[in-house]
Amino acid sequence: MGLKRSLRYRDLIILGIAGAMGTGVFFSNAGMTAEAGPGAILSWIIGAIMYLFVGLTYMELGQAYPEAGGPSRYSLYTHGRTTNMINAFADLVWYLFIPPIEALASVEGINYFWPHLINVGGNPTMLGGIAGIILVLLFLPFNYYGIKAFARSTNFIGAIKIGLYVLAAIGFVTMAHFGNLVRFGGFTPFGIRGVWAAIPLAMFAYGGIRMIPDYGGEITSPKEMARSILWVVLGQTVIYILFALAFIVALGWAAVHLHRGAWASVASIPGNPFLLLAQARHYGWLIGLTAVVAILGPFVTGYIYQGAGSRILFAMSRSGIVSRRLQELNQEYAVPAWALVVFTVIGAAMAFIAAPFPSIYGLISDAVVGGYLGFSVNPVVMIARYHSGAQGSWSKRLVAVLAFVAASLVVYWSGWPSVPYAVILVFVASVIFGLIYHVKQGFVHALWYVAYMLFLVGMTYIGGVGAKSWVSLNVGSLIVVVVSVLVFLPWGVASRIADVQLTSEQSA
Repeated sequence: MGLKRSLRYRDLIILGIAGAMGTGVFFSNAGMTAEAGPGAILSWIIGAIMYLFVGLTYMELGQAYPEAGGPSRYSLYTHGRTTNMINAFADLVWYLFIPPIEALASVEGINYFWPHLINVGGNPTMLGGIAGIILVLLFLPFNYYGIKAFARSTNFIGAIKIGLYVLAAIGFVTMAHFGNLVRFGGFTPFGIRGVWAAIPLAMFAYGGIRMIPDYGGEITSPKEMARSILWVVLGQTVIYILFALAFIVALGWAAVHLHRGAWASVASIPGNPFLLLAQARHYGWLIGLTAVVAILGPFVTGYIYQGAGSRILFAMSRSGIVSRRLQELNQEYAVPAWALVVFTVIGAAMAFIAAPFPSIYGLISDAVVGGYLGFSVNPVVMIARYHSGAQGSWSKRLVAVLAFVAASLVVYWSGWPSVPYAVILVFVASVIFGLIYHVKQGFVHALWYVAYMLFLVGMTYIGGVGAKSWVSLNVGSLIVVVVSVLVFLPWGVASRIADVQLTSEQSA
């Protein structure tokens, strides 16, 4: 018995859009506006363009390898087990930490109605940690009873979520402080540097398309996967831009006790900034709607990521990187039950330890950089396939180059210490599990990937993004682009194994 192919075009679009819109919509906008002012809208647009190139690589590879947890298997077919192991753990770092982040975001929404879950410092109390555990455990039933039940519940709840988000954004636009767009230092008060600095916060929110190929073994047709990715990127972008506009024009400076035009201080707004803005204007209906969305939105994202993350563990088990037990399917519901349970237990544990050790919550947020370290392998795999006989036009090669640039820049812009934290987690996990499961094959083929990660760590140290400012952000960005394209991309392609597998042997 294998996984059941039941996910269709509409299912994938709702899954992608509803799964992406979590904490980022509410919390990223305040941080982005503090960096770029109204130029945060440009950051969302540029982020969408960059993410589209990443999405196009998933369209290509998802059709060649339509299997569960596919993005954590693609590099196995072109670069062997060692590269695949490092790549898979980079993906896993991303997935393991998102459900507890979303659970704790829902806890913060619940705190509005019962203010005992979040302390004055904005961190979960012990009760908040327990509530986080309960929410992570509540994610489980949505994923356990089969892919058809998952699709039905996600279509229903996801559609409601999307509708409520759009309604809330329109409500904030009606506050209509449109002068904020140009009055205080212009549209880009911090120049292009601020726009660049805000992009990583946007890219955290652009995660929805990644989940679609992770369900590749349960999609009825790979062509539906490709079409849905384009619509998910477009749908996300429209909603994110709407929320960015809503936040800027809803910002009443005196109401939130900020000096007029003090964009950098916007990041100091405590808690959910949209909820505070609604309270400051005494919009009763919008306060209630925002509070409900602040609970429902992260909850939906959390359970979708939990299901997709279990497919990563399933894929890693198939690759011989983790226990074979994790690829066992439930006989009744045809889901990777052991992988789902293990993934849930780890998420619940991380949600809880964020209460007694709030610094862990910061580490959780930093660790999602690992996802972009995982994304960067896709373009290398694409071009490696073309060099080994797959059909690839010049335009597809250009897409791969631009996707590699996008992934590299997002990692670099994420800064210090986020990047070294993520790299350390990936390397430690790879060494431990590599020794346990005797992963040796293809070590030479993985050297480019190790060197690439270390290069990005070094650039975040010297490039004015959190540690030293030996070179400016713009110069550092240029160095990252040039070195990535001229050194690591061709090195990665040249490091492919001799017998590249152009299609997936099995799609389970």
